[in-house]
Amino acid sequence: MDKFQKPTTLFLYVCLLWFPFAFAGHDYGQALSKSILFFEAQRSGYLPSTQRVKWRANSGLQDGKTSGVDLVGGYYDAGDNVKFGLPMAFTITMMSWSIVEYGQQMAQSGELGHAMEAVKWGTDYLIKAHPEPNVLYGEVGDGNTDHYCWQRPEDMTTDRHAYRIDPNNPGSDLAGETAAAMAAASIVFRRHNPAYSNQLLSHAKQLFYFADKYRGKYDSSIRVAQKYYQSYSGYADELLWAAGWMYQATNEQYYLNYLGNNGDALGGTGWAMTEFGWDVKYVGAQVLAAKFLMQGKAGTHTPVFGKYQQKAEYFMCSCIGKGSRNVQRTPGGLLFRQRWNNLQFVTSSSFLLSVYSDYLTSAGKSLNCAGGTASPAELLNFAKSQVDYILGDNPRATSYMVGYGSNYPQQVHHRASSIVSIKVNPSFVSCRGGYATWFSRKASDPNLLTGAIVGGPDAYDNFADERDNYEQTEPATYNNAPLLGLLARLHAGHNGYNQLLPVALPVSKPVVSQPTPAPRPKVTPVPKRRSTPAPAKSSAPISITQKVTASWVSKGRTYYRYSTTITNKSTKTLKNLQLSISKLYGPIWGLAKISGSYGLPAWVNSLPAGKSFEFVYIHSASPADVSVSAYRLA
Repeated sequence: MDKFQKPTTLFLYVCLLWFPFAFAGHDYGQALSKSILFFEAQRSGYLPSTQRVKWRANSGLQDGKTSGVDLVGGYYDAGDNVKFGLPMAFTITMMSWSIVEYGQQMAQSGELGHAMEAVKWGTDYLIKAHPEPNVLYGEVGDGNTDHYCWQRPEDMTTDRHAYRIDPNNPGSDLAGETAAAMAAASIVFRRHNPAYSNQLLSHAKQLFYFADKYRGKYDSSIRVAQKYYQSYSGYADELLWAAGWMYQATNEQYYLNYLGNNGDALGGTGWAMTEFGWDVKYVGAQVLAAKFLMQGKAGTHTPVFGKYQQKAEYFMCSCIGKGSRNVQRTPGGLLFRQRWNNLQFVTSSSFLLSVYSDYLTSAGKSLNCAGGTASPAELLNFAKSQVDYILGDNPRATSYMVGYGSNYPQQVHHRASSIVSIKVNPSFVSCRGGYATWFSRKASDPNLLTGAIVGGPDAYDNFADERDNYEQTEPATYNNAPLLGLLARLHAGHNGYNQLLPVALPVSKPVVSQPTPAPRPKVTPVPKRRSTPAPAKSSAPISITQKVTASWVSKGRTYYRYSTTITNKSTKTLKNLQLSISKLYGPIWGLAKISGSYGLPAWVNSLPAGKSFEFVYIHSASPADVSVSAYRLA
């Protein structure tokens, strides 16, 4: 995860696809298969005979040796060769949650076995990393020395020191997340491998006790993690999140009481969040508590669990644009939180929307938001729109899943995929030599990182497919993990499963079929078209400018992406804006349809003085006619 390399100037690449094809229906089953396959490319340790990503080989075989412990195995987190414990544990928790909720749908698609293998590869490592009740190894390798080098995992010469937490050096967030991962995974293996499930649950109980008794932030003990995975939210959210999973795995009253008695003190009933990820787990804990409430399990804690539910629903409303403080979106409609690896938040939020939609459906309820009532279907449809954006329904017609579709990232910020496979050329790749020979190449990766979800576009849907653009082209395991369940849900459709009933996963034997490799995109030369602003049609206080930001040719037809900027030139706030748009022959993003006109989207209630708003559209013609039909200044 290279957060501290030199930033790259972003610019919008010319699209290379025939636009209409990009918006056809998606094959969610194929996307699910590929997204699981990505985890095999991230494996560390001795690779099994069933390994399907053939360009990888064994790596990290001495991990833990200098500390007297076996830490071989696990996952590399992103495009580097470090094993970071906090995001790895979160990845395993989310993969397990995907299976817990949608395992039956995965079984229908033939991918349950592969998904369970992906979880077990992670939990086998976590068991090794927890050699004593109050000791947990939370990192192998050092991000600073690792990022100084660009090497295949099979060649790495960087420091492989192992870092741990213990009673004198606590890490409640790390131990809590690992307890959650073990507990969630124990549910996954309960029928398939009861002995292994019990082993995981035993570790989870010890880790929860360790996390709760010896409190502290893990990055105060493992300081080398601070530059890369600092725990900004602290450890209170992980304690509640872990308690939720412990209760779901054990049904023991102690953990339900923990959620009820500590909800206020640890912030679970107080924090209204608009993000969910490897650092901030409050919404996850709130959703689990809301589930227990809808299952009728809250008992004497019903008032407290009601407050958890209010905060969970605040998050849902904010995502779909009906909250009091909505999540920002790009003009193309993608949830946007930050420029670096934004898609991690999109996949995790979309998974929560899907799960909560199914909880509401099972309970026969709907969502009451500040902006109006929302049905369960509305939550699921919005989650689907985010997945569709990732798979190619976006202004660039780009798939942000490597290997899915015809137009996807070619220069992924990933050491293993960007360097020729050791099986093809076993010549040693040195620490700095990798930068000179492979990192700086302006060519496609020699190894296809199938299924990887990269960081994704910026706030204006722009994306630069360049290897040194780590903010946008680096993948991560926690980008993919929440997507497994959501893709299974979308692929299977709604089959009447009651998500509030006890989990009963089918016993599934692993299958060995490999997804069909995606074709490499064929690049078509694109004639240059000068970006000429279209004539502005505006009322005096409002200016409208248009320009071409991309163009491409397919089958003799030229398509253009137009960016239209609305600027409030007055000294007052612009409200109730309505636009009239004619001669539009393609899709439009960033505006809300209001009867026969268009208005600002739900997440932009008004436009302050001097501020601008952008929307985009694509068609194969001159600029559309855009004019102001109504507005109010206040």
